[in-house]
Amino acid sequence: MKAMTVAVIGMRGFPGVQGGVEMHSQHIYPLMNDIQVRAYRRRPYLTEQSKQNFPNVEYVDLPSTRIKGFEAVFHTLLCVLHIAFHRPDAVHVHNMGPGMFIPLLKLMRLPVVMTYHSVNYEHAKWNGWQRSLLRWCESLSLRHADRIIFVNRFQMQKYDETVRAKSVYIPNGIDTVTRSLGTSFLDAHGIRPGQYLLAVGRITPEKGFEHLIEAANRFDSATQVVIAGGSDHDTAYFEKLKSLDTSHKVVFTGFTTGEDLRQLYSHARLFVLPSLNEGFPLVMLEAMSYGLPMAVSDITATHLVNLPGTDYFQVADTDDMARVIALKLEQAEPSPVSYDLKEFDWSEVSQSTCRQLKTVCNED
Repeated sequence: MKAMTVAVIGMRGFPGVQGGVEMHSQHIYPLMNDIQVRAYRRRPYLTEQSKQNFPNVEYVDLPSTRIKGFEAVFHTLLCVLHIAFHRPDAVHVHNMGPGMFIPLLKLMRLPVVMTYHSVNYEHAKWNGWQRSLLRWCESLSLRHADRIIFVNRFQMQKYDETVRAKSVYIPNGIDTVTRSLGTSFLDAHGIRPGQYLLAVGRITPEKGFEHLIEAANRFDSATQVVIAGGSDHDTAYFEKLKSLDTSHKVVFTGFTTGEDLRQLYSHARLFVLPSLNEGFPLVMLEAMSYGLPMAVSDITATHLVNLPGTDYFQVADTDDMARVIALKLEQAEPSPVSYDLKEFDWSEVSQSTCRQLKTVCNED
């Protein structure tokens, strides 16, 4: 029997491409052994790592821009045109922006599953009309998708019964990890093992890195701040972050993966998530898998895991963030923290997603 074919759109690509949606995709699709995955990727974002192949995944690499606000629309339109001539059994759409094309896919009589990762219109990088457009895209996505996967159960609960009736909560997952003893990457960047605060994520305003830098400036100690992430569009925001580093404590490592990122997690003193909003931050799960102490924004996404109340600070509140960080740093050198992460298993996430794709094709 021929394997079911699923077209995947709405991401920049995988493997080796920065972003939460991209990491999510990198983990779930290679595990769908009984589905043939056709992953549509944006050429400008592909890296050397992107050459890696998986037995059940084929890539369709199409042109794309890097113009903020236009990139996803342009690339998704090309994907939909390709899909019209190379029809899959189902389409998996990631997030609400690309979801604006779901009605067109339905006109082609294609089953569609949409994964809702984050509330994009709450991101600070968008202006008024762009937020309005994203709200419209959200409405189209929720109305016309056959099934909706929410990575954040609190977000799912905000919608009416019509939406919830065709929705399911499937969280992100995490790999089993071992701590690295190596420090070559740290040495190359002048990072002192065990003496730095670590934050990981794309350099965009919704990540709230400016509040972390301002909080770190208040400490007399020489505690370093390491921010691991690249800047795709907003170079002005990146320059602002560098200008705020008046104490010269911040090390920007750029987009970091593999053993280099493993070293950063393995030797950090504390993990800080200063985000203003998130869908379900994979980097938080990664830090927990390494047993790092946590200091995180009090947003719904960070309550999807079981953390004590002392790990939270008020969103965008530099004073409260500095207070929580100071309390953490006053504690004795910590042993790895043991977190219960059994719920967040990539194999189960992949199979649960696979079941949703089969359901819309009546193949269960």
